[in-house]
Amino acid sequence: MAKFEYKAVDKANKSVSGSIDAASSSSARNTLQKQGLRPISIKPIKGRGNIKIPFVGGGKVKGRDMVIFTRQLATMINAGVPLVRSLNTLVEQTDSPALKVHILEISKDIEGGMAFADSLEKHPDVFSPIYVNMVRAGEAGGILDEILKKLSIQQEKDASIRTKFKSAMTYPLVLITITLTVFIALMTFVVPRIGKIIIDLGGENAKVPPLTQAMLAISNFMVTKWYILVGAGFIITFFLRRYLKTVAGRKTKDRVLLKIPVLKTVVIKVAIARFSRIFASLMSAGVSVLDSIEITAKAIGNTIVEEELMEAAKVVANGQQFSVPLAQSKVFPPIVSQMLAIGEETGQLGEILIKVADFYEEEVDATVDSLSSILEPIMIVIMGAMVGLIAASVIGPISSLSSQI
Repeated sequence: MAKFEYKAVDKANKSVSGSIDAASSSSARNTLQKQGLRPISIKPIKGRGNIKIPFVGGGKVKGRDMVIFTRQLATMINAGVPLVRSLNTLVEQTDSPALKVHILEISKDIEGGMAFADSLEKHPDVFSPIYVNMVRAGEAGGILDEILKKLSIQQEKDASIRTKFKSAMTYPLVLITITLTVFIALMTFVVPRIGKIIIDLGGENAKVPPLTQAMLAISNFMVTKWYILVGAGFIITFFLRRYLKTVAGRKTKDRVLLKIPVLKTVVIKVAIARFSRIFASLMSAGVSVLDSIEITAKAIGNTIVEEELMEAAKVVANGQQFSVPLAQSKVFPPIVSQMLAIGEETGQLGEILIKVADFYEEEVDATVDSLSSILEPIMIVIMGAMVGLIAASVIGPISSLSSQI
């Protein structure tokens, strides 16, 4: 929570000023409007926000805990259990200490008269804008249990894709680690000893091929100046991580991912599947088209796709159908805009996009399953080439010098 200073005008056109606690400036604006005030300016008050005290045994709320919480809450609300009682019951049910603290705070807010969605908005680290907006739409339409079921399905699909991708990348990462370990071991232990043998056989002025000279120079640098390499590694890693957290860094990373042949396919299919399911869920929950596009764009996880969707939102704001700007996309294939156009014409946009999401999620599964089999032989070839290069650079001169003795 943060504190905001505001200036507003009431219904009698009298100036009103003060401060308000809210999760964001937009949340503060909504709260003031509900109080019958017309905000003129809203500014954050620096250094006066609430101090968050770390909770004992807490930490980040895991995705699986969120899925279980959402599904159980949907079941209890569908059974007619009051919201506050449902939340208090789930406090005892969940195994996550972090989630328990958040649920307790939400329950207290609701008992104090706050709307469920507004209370969730106070916990942005746990409940995403998609979650909050869908709950708000569910509350307004009286279909909160159905919305929560859709949210749990969406969370499960996202978690499944992430798990499969991590699983597919595990073996290639192990091979990369082994390759680097073998390279370091050869260059720091084996090559120096072989270099000594070459000097013993041919003397200080022994002529060796350029490749061997390069390998001996690299080995000598790694052995004598290892601290420079370690320091440079830490510095590069530190600044690279900081850069990737910036807007420019995220754009660069996402642009590179969309150019790597194998990963490009996975990234695009994941983006399409996530876009289709989230957009369909928001539309079926009664969220406006523009809000659905903006919320979905921020949830995709790729800044290049986000920019395309935000540009499409500007076209939709001018009266065009969403399928029109999406047909010009450089990321989304034509089939997505065509299916979207059919959904707009038939009034079954949600159902059609869910089918698109199911199709591309199956495509993601197939691509991810083949990813490991594609990368495995590539890594083995790289490892073999590296070892062969070192062997050729050191064994050749030894054989040549031995034949001259």
